[in-house]
Amino acid sequence: MGNNDRDDGELWSRSLAGEGDAFGVLYDRHRDRIFRHAYRLSGNRHDAEDILSAAFLELWRRRSKVRLVEDSVLPWLLVTTTNVARNGRRAAFRYSKLLLSLPRGEVVNIHKSEDSYAEDAANVNAALALRSLSPTDMHLVSLVVFEDYSLAAAAAILNITPGAAKTRMHRARRRMRAAIAEGATPNSGAIAEGNLS
Repeated sequence: MGNNDRDDGELWSRSLAGEGDAFGVLYDRHRDRIFRHAYRLSGNRHDAEDILSAAFLELWRRRSKVRLVEDSVLPWLLVTTTNVARNGRRAAFRYSKLLLSLPRGEVVNIHKSEDSYAEDAANVNAALALRSLSPTDMHLVSLVVFEDYSLAAAAAILNITPGAAKTRMHRARRRMRAAIAEGATPNSGAIAEGNLS
């Protein structure tokens, strides 16, 4: 992580003073990382774009309560992105439950290639593995594995001790491997589990 990712303090102060350009610079600086995080959680580009938008909207809406960590707004955005994704999954579950209760019409067959199915399965398995974790563990894995924070820095961001973070990380890896093994096809499991080593 470069220093540019961690010196948001001045931009944030200017944003709070109503300077839209400063908020735009923060958006440009962090949008790619937030999008990648949202994509990992959702496994779908369109959902990830919606999650990205909602996370930055929350950043602005809750600006008076945002806490910078190490002079960066990125940790707050990552945690908020995880929460937005979780809320989106809940809404999607309720929506799919409603759809299942509706009368059925004619079934339409959609043909996809085997590669497309394998790619979908890998994305689903990775998302399911993350979803098998508690919210704190999901935040911890996201910060350490995907965002390259040290375990100690991630612990400080999440207000837990470094020892607790180490234990949580060990247990989270074990749960994710188990979740991948349960839902994996032979090829996608090898790919997804390789990312945890």
